[in-house]
Amino acid sequence: MTFPDHPFPSIATFFDAYAERMRAALASIPRDSLDAAQAVLGEALARDQAVYACGNGGSAAIANHLVCDHARGISADTGLRPRVHSLSATVEVLTAIANDQDYAEVFAAQLRLFARPGDVLITISSSGDSENVVRAVQWARDNGMRTIALTGFSGGRSAALAEIGIHVAADNYGIVEDAHQSVMHALAQYIRQCRMPPDLVAVRKF
Repeated sequence: MTFPDHPFPSIATFFDAYAERMRAALASIPRDSLDAAQAVLGEALARDQAVYACGNGGSAAIANHLVCDHARGISADTGLRPRVHSLSATVEVLTAIANDQDYAEVFAAQLRLFARPGDVLITISSSGDSENVVRAVQWARDNGMRTIALTGFSGGRSAALAEIGIHVAADNYGIVEDAHQSVMHALAQYIRQCRMPPDLVAVRKF
């Protein structure tokens, strides 16, 4: 059943229903996928491999936000120096590729320029079917990168292509994007606390 499927009489009742759908969405995320994702990211950071993220629209904002939490956030108290980049933030390069080639190539073409085998690609797409995201996952797979796809709705092609799929069972864009943001934060904070001196975990703000 889609949400919302009927008008709500007040913001309070809508918010309560939204919160319940959010709870169910977070509960639907496979915990083994989260564990696989944190392991891949932790290994890449330890080897000084780069992490790239991409998405469109609201998912682009999550990809950009990911740079802060997975670079500045994870570096705090850990001794790590994460190299994390959003392919959605490079407006000059992105628009040049879109103008000169094809918008469907804006992420894959950047990977051709910057990425190396062993680097990690995190794609963020509610539908999982955005052509530019699908092409990025395919290129990454074909060229020795590790791939993590955050998806919702039916998962789309990126869920099927990626090495690790973190799927949110929801069909509302806001709920899927909120869940993806939560996953992004949880991965960063978990990786950070795993690599901190234990006595600092209780006294630091996360």
